[in-house]
Amino acid sequence: MQGIATRLAEVQQRIDAACHGERSVGLVSVSKRFDSHVVAAAITAGCTDLGENYAQELQAKAASLAEEGVQPRWHMIGPVQRNKVKRIASVVHLWHSVDRESLLTEISNRAPGSAVLLQVNFTGEDSKSGAEPAQLGALLDAAAGLDLDVQGLMTMGPTDTSIDPRPTFERCRAAVDHHGLRHCSMGMSGDFETAIAEGSTMVRIGSAIFGERPQ
Repeated sequence: MQGIATRLAEVQQRIDAACHGERSVGLVSVSKRFDSHVVAAAITAGCTDLGENYAQELQAKAASLAEEGVQPRWHMIGPVQRNKVKRIASVVHLWHSVDRESLLTEISNRAPGSAVLLQVNFTGEDSKSGAEPAQLGALLDAAAGLDLDVQGLMTMGPTDTSIDPRPTFERCRAAVDHHGLRHCSMGMSGDFETAIAEGSTMVRIGSAIFGERPQ
């Protein structure tokens, strides 16, 4: 998988350039729909943190790779139903897409002490998951009473790539700072350099590393 190694190196160079040597930004390589052999090759190439959108897919890949002695840090970056939490609770390193109190409670019950990010929909698009910005304070209050480590926020830029994503990213970064949180997970293959410029601490990159996603 020479292609993955080359693309990963290029993405890392772009991340470093966007940081101007002033800070480091975490990279989550999004392996959605790629089989475990491709994921194993990506890990060999240097991907240490892998993001998945679907609980069942994450569960299967984690089990397959664990049998080979390979255990990367798994990130759950897609919407997750409460009844799926128990399937992956033991392997998720960081939950990126927590957007409601019931899900906070389920994660706390199934995996006490878990690190989570609260997903907030700062674009206001109906097609996007995430809590409304006005709900953030209540979510943080709810999390404070649970056995969870709320590390920050996650958001996505506008679906329409002709729309400037900077205002969305600015709002997320401002909310992170306002609430004294640590992480700001924003930026994907098409906009991660802009996200870094606006204060992202963690980007989620799929196609720029893995290439075109299988259908």
